Amino acid sequence: MRVKANGITINYQVDGADGAPWLVLSNSLATNLSMWDEQAAALKKSFRVLRYDQRGHGGTDAPAARYSFDLLIADVIALLDTLSIKRAHFGGLSMGGATALGLALRHPDRIDRAIICDSSCASTPATSQQWEERIAVARKGGMEAMVDSTIARWFPPETIKANPPNLDKVRAMIRSTPVEGFIGCAAALADHDFRSAVATVTRPLLFIVGEKDGPQPAAMRDMHQKVPGSRYVELPGAGHISNMDQPALFTKAIEELLTH
Repeated sequence: MRVKANGITINYQVDGADGAPWLVLSNSLATNLSMWDEQAAALKKSFRVLRYDQRGHGGTDAPAARYSFDLLIADVIALLDTLSIKRAHFGGLSMGGATALGLALRHPDRIDRAIICDSSCASTPATSQQWEERIAVARKGGMEAMVDSTIARWFPPETIKANPPNLDKVRAMIRSTPVEGFIGCAAALADHDFRSAVATVTRPLLFIVGEKDGPQPAAMRDMHQKVPGSRYVELPGAGHISNMDQPALFTKAIEELLTH
């Protein structure tokens, strides 16, 4: 399904019964809404699950420009307005996780509970440089040039060696991401900081992270400790795309936040 919001056409999918509480799920860089297939299948029994492709991804328009998180957050609010959703739970992974924290900080009246997954929610001078380098690689070699290096960053070596079916699914999502969308969103990731304000969040927060997601567990434990009453779940053996590495444990953590 597609709808015009914030000047672009946004692709989205809704699962679950009319009248159930809304849960919005936001994708990571270089993926699309199908990254949430297993969560949507499980959670649609209790929630009205809205998945959407972030700007520049999947079936959503990919304008040629450097995007910002201000723009990505405005996309969400415009989508909620267009679909007449007053309030929703909101979860996102990596880029989607930063979007989730940004929404909880800036639009607490629209967000009930927020789920922040595998995201440090801030750039540093070092990560900004890495993003600019990746932008240059994508511009020169297209998304095919990004596949192997991205998989190596996102998944633990033992997972790559075992090569479960979700890896081919992720490879296909990376390949199908519009180059301009990757560049636009990578620019947003190169310049953002929601982490420094995390202690001011008034909404209930759940932090989920893969145990083997590089520096993310330490960054997310730190955020959790700054937010009284927040929850922190570390998924054993999971890498960056933790919802696909440990789908059952990931979904269980969300259900416990939203139903207790």
